[in-house]
Order: sequence, then C-alpha cells, then structure tokens
Amino acid sequence: QVRLVESGGGLVQPGGSLRLSCAASGSILSFNRMDWYRQAPGKERVLVAGFSSTGIINYAIFVKGRFTISRDNAKNTMYLQMNSLKPEDTAVYYCNANYGRSNLEYWGQGTQVTVSS
Repeated sequence: QVRLVESGGGLVQPGGSLRLSCAASGSILSFNRMDWYRQAPGKERVLVAGFSSTGIINYAIFVKGRFTISRDNAKNTMYLQMNSLKPEDTAVYYCNANYGRSNLEYWGQGTQVTVSS
C-alpha cells in the first residue's frame, strides 16, 4: 500500500508562486511513474507534470515554462514549483503514483490551489 500526502496549497494572487509537495510512504524510485494532476470545478482531472521511472519529465502545455517538477529521492518527496500563477490554475492538485507490475494507481487526498485577487 502506497500513501501519498500533498501539501503546500493555498490562496495566491495572480502572478504569484506556490510550491506543492507530495510525500510518499515508500521509495519513490520504486514507482513506475509519479505525476501531478489537477481538477478544476466542473472539469475532468488532467495531467500537469510527471516523472517516468527513468526520470524523464513531461509537462502539460498549459504549464510549460511556468511550473517545474522536481523530486528528492532521499525524502521520498516530489515537488511542483508553480510560478506566474493564473486564475485558470485554480484547482485541486493531486499526486499520483503508478506502482508495480500490475500498474496500481495511488492518489493523494489533494491540495487546493486558488489564484485570485
């Protein structure tokens, strides 16, 4: 069983920054993938950024150049640095891990990010 705990969300003005954290209960190097998703009110959950098992990073086009994903393997924690935030970035941000030969999916509880003046 993998437990993921997100933190770092909050209210920020347009143009501001936040850093989200996702702490995992096990070694993040054992995951097939580890990703950030977000879900805005009334919309589907979408991929924001993530790591493959080999460390390859991908970003959604709508965050490229503004968000940076990183990880600290020793702390089993993944981060999402979000800069130049826009109102349309408002959403609940979720951490996801894909684990094992059966590609089991694990989700955190989410952290709310609100961008508003």
